[in-house]
Amino acid sequence: MSNTHKQYVNWFRQSSPYINAHRGKTFVIMLGGETLAHDQFQDIIHDIALLNSLGVRLVLVHGARPQIDELCALKKQTGTFYDNKRITDKDTLVTVQQAVGHLRSQIEAMLSTGMSNSPMHGADIRVVGGNFVIAKPMGVIDGIDFAHTGEVRKIDAKAITKVLENNAIVLLNCLGYSRTGETFNLSVEEVATETAIALQADKLILFGENNCIYKNGGLIKEVITSAIGELYDLGLNQEQQVQLLAATHAVHGGVKRCQLISHSEDGALLTELFTLEGNGTLVSQHHQEQLRGARMEDVMGILELLSPLEEKGVLVRRSRKVLETEIDRFRVLVKDGMVLGCAALYSYDNNTAELACVAVHQEYRNGKRGDRLLNTLISEAKNQGIKQLFVLTTRTAQWFEERGFKAANTDDLPQQKKELYNYQRNSKVFIKTL
Repeated sequence: MSNTHKQYVNWFRQSSPYINAHRGKTFVIMLGGETLAHDQFQDIIHDIALLNSLGVRLVLVHGARPQIDELCALKKQTGTFYDNKRITDKDTLVTVQQAVGHLRSQIEAMLSTGMSNSPMHGADIRVVGGNFVIAKPMGVIDGIDFAHTGEVRKIDAKAITKVLENNAIVLLNCLGYSRTGETFNLSVEEVATETAIALQADKLILFGENNCIYKNGGLIKEVITSAIGELYDLGLNQEQQVQLLAATHAVHGGVKRCQLISHSEDGALLTELFTLEGNGTLVSQHHQEQLRGARMEDVMGILELLSPLEEKGVLVRRSRKVLETEIDRFRVLVKDGMVLGCAALYSYDNNTAELACVAVHQEYRNGKRGDRLLNTLISEAKNQGIKQLFVLTTRTAQWFEERGFKAANTDDLPQQKKELYNYQRNSKVFIKTL
């Protein structure tokens, strides 16, 4: 098998948990007008079609800002804004309707593609739009009459859910309708956010040009809402500020996760959804990596984590049966159901305990995850009245020494452990006084 094929097989295997996890879930995807105008949009449509084929329930919300601006220029209409919001008079509303109608037709046509030798061959996607967004006028603010610029009043979640249950994609835009029959121009971010909240969607995905958050040149892959205020010191652009505000509102409204993804990077949607590391900035209320007590459903994940180290002789081999009987001794670091790290604590007489099975997935050893596991078990040991923590190791002596463990010998071990010591392995003994 070639390296290319091996990489493909490995990626497919690693993505399979996400394929299962996303099936039947509801995603709201915001596609701003800039995204629709980008060269990558055709590929984004193909990726959206793939999500649909994998059983993801999709609501697409598209904007039209640059298209409206372009059409206004052609018609020699002067666009008027206040506080970054378009003032939509009667003439401008007609232009907005024309731009939105053209884009809706374009998206529906792209989602209907089924030519042979194309990524969407056989997709057979149904797209349903409608008056699902009830709007109200924004009114007069600071003496400025916003006319036909409005706000979301209500999202008809029941009607949208019925469409999704019939395996169709729901297509919304930046227009809303009032009970009195008026049409209003809305913020696409607001429509997407309120729709996600009304549906209690599993994800809100916000596409943009420069919306992902960076610090010191590196992508910030995860942000919890309580820490968003600190990000403003980074000098966020307008797009980042608007989308972070929308994401925060959505998460506080019950949406589990919001993800900011760049539309200029090919395959960003699939990478974000089907790989552990992702490709954008995830916004949630709590960190996605959880450090908790191990459960029976974690046994296979722990075995997969320990197996390579056991084969190299770094760790003592443990059978599945042994793990199942000792599972309550283990602590695991988990993200999206995958065990990234583990460690175990075995207590002995005379206030001594053994730290064992300290392991972190080889691709995730640069985030101080080992330290998190170690510090958690040290804290638990102290709470149990443990005075000394010892570890047996053949290959990681330096790592433990750097964390305050001192070299010792087998005579310093509890009698029960001393009787079980494997002299063929000749493991080094290190002890830390708590």
